[in-house]
Amino acid sequence: MQDIFHKHIEVEFPELLESPFIIAISGGVDSVVLAHLCSNLKLNFALAHCNFKLRAGDSKEDAKFVTKLAENLNCELFKKDFETEAIAEQRKESIQITARHLRYQWFEELIKTTSYKFLLTAHHLNDSLETFIINLSRSTGIKGLTGVPSQNQYIRRPLLKFSKKEIEDFAIENHIEWREDQSNTSTKYLRNQIRHQIVPELMGLTPNFLNNFDSSLQKIKDAESLLEDYTNLLFKALIKEKEDHYEIDIEKLKQYPNQRAILYQLLESFGFKEWNDVYNLMDAQTGKHVESPTHTLFKNRNQLVLSANSTQEFQSIDIDEDQSEVQLNGNKLKFSKVDKLGELDSNLAYFDYAKLKFPLSLRSVNKGDFFYPFGMKGKKKLSDFLKDEKVSPHKKSNQLVLCNGNDDIIWVLSLRTDNRYKVDQATDKILKIEYLK
Repeated sequence: MQDIFHKHIEVEFPELLESPFIIAISGGVDSVVLAHLCSNLKLNFALAHCNFKLRAGDSKEDAKFVTKLAENLNCELFKKDFETEAIAEQRKESIQITARHLRYQWFEELIKTTSYKFLLTAHHLNDSLETFIINLSRSTGIKGLTGVPSQNQYIRRPLLKFSKKEIEDFAIENHIEWREDQSNTSTKYLRNQIRHQIVPELMGLTPNFLNNFDSSLQKIKDAESLLEDYTNLLFKALIKEKEDHYEIDIEKLKQYPNQRAILYQLLESFGFKEWNDVYNLMDAQTGKHVESPTHTLFKNRNQLVLSANSTQEFQSIDIDEDQSEVQLNGNKLKFSKVDKLGELDSNLAYFDYAKLKFPLSLRSVNKGDFFYPFGMKGKKKLSDFLKDEKVSPHKKSNQLVLCNGNDDIIWVLSLRTDNRYKVDQATDKILKIEYLK
């Protein structure tokens, strides 16, 4: 195994031969063998051990074992204790998810604050099989069936080529000691159920099951890579990238066979789960939408419009009588008093100064808003006005309105002023507002 590992590093991870790295060490057989394999190659590495304080005395013994291992291998050791249960309760997460988040947050800190360039974890071929089965049970796409990735960002996983048995056999043959985590034998968690109940049955089907799985996994990875290349071509052909959103041309999309599969590939990375609702948007009415935790997909006439969800609502801004301008994320409103009307533009507004009550306020649209559109009779719901103006749904969510001190809307920015505050023959002083983008 040592020779195969050496060649594997030379071909797949040559950066580890020259750059220092950290090995995530639990004390279990997988990470301990990884440390010995790297030590035998005289590579430059340190160990990093997390104590999650979940197994009472066993956690302390793991820490002692790892400390001794670092001394024997003559390498630097980083240790971190976590109050995992308390943090999980505070975050209202499972202990497993919390431990994972804590572990990788700390690893990232180490990479950023030390001279070590990479982090190695001891995931192996059996882990990929378990991940494959878990994702298969969760209705994943092809990407979810590619197992554990061999690398991403600063993380490297050089043991994915080897099975659990190969790792354990190497440890026994070389008289390597390790710590057993008794929680790995429990079937309380899904991964352990798969590990102890399903995988043995699969392995019993054929003596070469794991090797065949590894070969199949590589074919899936190749197919996923090919599909990604095709998706990039489709993205260029079907999607227009705007300043703050993407537009998918439905007419062009429908010219392709397998429209649903294409739509899935285009949108898969944006967190959508209700895929039937996404597909149905192609033939839905304008205004229908589907949301993911991070994005919203709107139907707008012959387009599907994808925009990121706002991370926070627009905070209302009060505008005093003596203010000359207000900054708005790179844009601004400019205020000036004039004696007569000037040029007309959608981003210019004029108001009868005597009718205004300060402070004015700039805010986002509220449910139930109405105003008296200039050039029309009577009042109109703002939602109906925006619909009549064919304002796309994603722009509606970012629409701003300027209000008088009594909360009357006096200007729907860039669209229409309110008739009640217009300049007429009796107007003595005029407030001019410019919306500069």
